[in-house]
Amino acid sequence: MRSPEPVPSVHVPAPIRAVIVDDHAIFRAGLRHEIGDRLDVVAEAADVGSAIEVVRAARPDVVLLDVHLPGGTGGGGAEVVLGCRDLLEDTRFLAISVSDQAEDVVSVIRAGARGYVTKTISPQELIDAVSAVHSGDAVFSPRLAGFVLDAFGTSAAGEVRDEELDRLSAREVEVMRLIARGYTYRELAGELYLSVKTVETHVSKVLRKLQLSSRHELTRWAQQRRLI
Repeated sequence: MRSPEPVPSVHVPAPIRAVIVDDHAIFRAGLRHEIGDRLDVVAEAADVGSAIEVVRAARPDVVLLDVHLPGGTGGGGAEVVLGCRDLLEDTRFLAISVSDQAEDVVSVIRAGARGYVTKTISPQELIDAVSAVHSGDAVFSPRLAGFVLDAFGTSAAGEVRDEELDRLSAREVEVMRLIARGYTYRELAGELYLSVKTVETHVSKVLRKLQLSSRHELTRWAQQRRLI
């Protein structure tokens, strides 16, 4: 009697690990219900600070990120991306928001997000967008893609970056935003729990890297990029 032939094993890819960041608990619950059987939702967060902590701890494949979030220094979703810039090679950010305003789209894409869709998207379309972003593609709702192309002057929306902003570390970006908003060195030191001397060092590095000579020029630079 012949022994049965072995059944070849079939490789089943692991589900995409996702983190949901939104300040509305009911939206997070609804989104988890809609996509939870097709993605592995490993964590949630409701504000800028907790989002950065959760993403850095969980190291998900994709972060579903609301654009308008409380906390932090007021940068919202863009601030979360900037706070995780060193993870962007392995963790992709997909903005999902009720807003379809050009400034919201541009700010979060400048920070390093790979896509932006509105909350009118269907569950299947969202799953497809997550898969595309996870694979390294850029994804935008049709109307929003035009904002990106106009803002960056390129047809390669997935490759847009602000080379000057890329020179700054995450901490230097925080300092830049607060200085541009009019904080004094002492106020900034209190906000970020740093010494005044350390703040002075960060500001000097920011000005040097951006080739600016004063905080007034820095404010104009940040305003032009809608970073404040």
